[in-house]
Parts: sequence; structure tokens; C-alpha cells
Amino acid sequence: MGFGIRNSGFGKAGAWRRRDRACFTCCESRIPNPESRLSSGFTLIELVAVVALIGIALSVISLSFSKSMSSAKVQAASRDLVAALRYTRGQAIVKGKQTALDLDMQNNTFQAPGRPLMKLPAEMHMTLLTAESEQTSKTSGRIRFFADGASTGGHVSIFAGQREWRVNVSWLTGQVTREEVAAR
Repeated sequence: MGFGIRNSGFGKAGAWRRRDRACFTCCESRIPNPESRLSSGFTLIELVAVVALIGIALSVISLSFSKSMSSAKVQAASRDLVAALRYTRGQAIVKGKQTALDLDMQNNTFQAPGRPLMKLPAEMHMTLLTAESEQTSKTSGRIRFFADGASTGGHVSIFAGQREWRVNVSWLTGQVTREEVAAR
């Protein structure tokens, strides 16, 4: 019996096949060859490496997330202070009389007239720079607004870790602005 070339209908065209027997040869063999066997799973070292990489990635993400949350808290606190100052200025203009925002640095609180006391989160603290006549004690003071919108001026700094936001009040116009100060 001789050998011949015939296209088997699957695999590469022209694959060799024995013409008169049912067994296949070469690349069409149905018998597993241990030397060409593909791995059917992962080694322990590969699994440990993947788990370690996932752990490192999660720790980096959580650290980044906690820093951004801290920054968001400082921004929110400074925005609340800006809103309270602008409300106080608006009340002075509308009512036609002086009004003041009271600040207590020891307790980390501030209060606009007719509004509830606002407290900063425990991990934050603030400082006040204002006219000497507006300092009610070593740890408290106020920023006063007049009926024409002007104020005694000054600024309040809010700190959380290395982050600082400064709320400025113009003495001439009473304009309230907020800015982030470069990290200390």
C-alpha cells in the first residue's frame, strides 16, 4: 500500500494523511504528545504575583482617594466660610446697618448673624488676620461689614495637613474671594 497526498478538509491544506488507515500522523494526531502539551492552568508563583500587583494597585488608589477626600473637605469648609461672609455682607447692605461674622479659632467655629454656628471638621484649623479692633480675644475675632458693603477686611486661612485655603475680604469693597495657597 502506498502513500499519497490528500487534503483532509480541516487544518492546513495539503496535510499528510495515511490513505488506507484511520490513524492520523504529524500535526493531525489525536494522541496527546507530552512534549507539545500546553499548560492548562497557572502556577502558584503567577497567582501570588497577580495578587501582589492587585494589592499594590489598591493601596495606591486608596491613598490617592483619601488625599482627594481631604482636599474636598478643605474646599467645602472654605466655600461654607465664603458663603457665610457673603451672606453677612448682603445682610449689612439690605438692612442698612453693620453686621459681623464671628470666628472662634480655638473651637474652629464661625457664625453669621441669624444663622446657626458652623464647625470645621476636627482635622482642620483656621487662623484670622483682621483689624486689631475686631479681635475680641486671643483666639476669636470678627470681620465686620458696613451698610455700603465695605468691611474691616482681613483674611481667614483654613488648614488641613499640608493644604491651605485662604479666604480674603477686601476692606474697601467688602469683596470675598477664595484661593488655594501653595503647600507649606
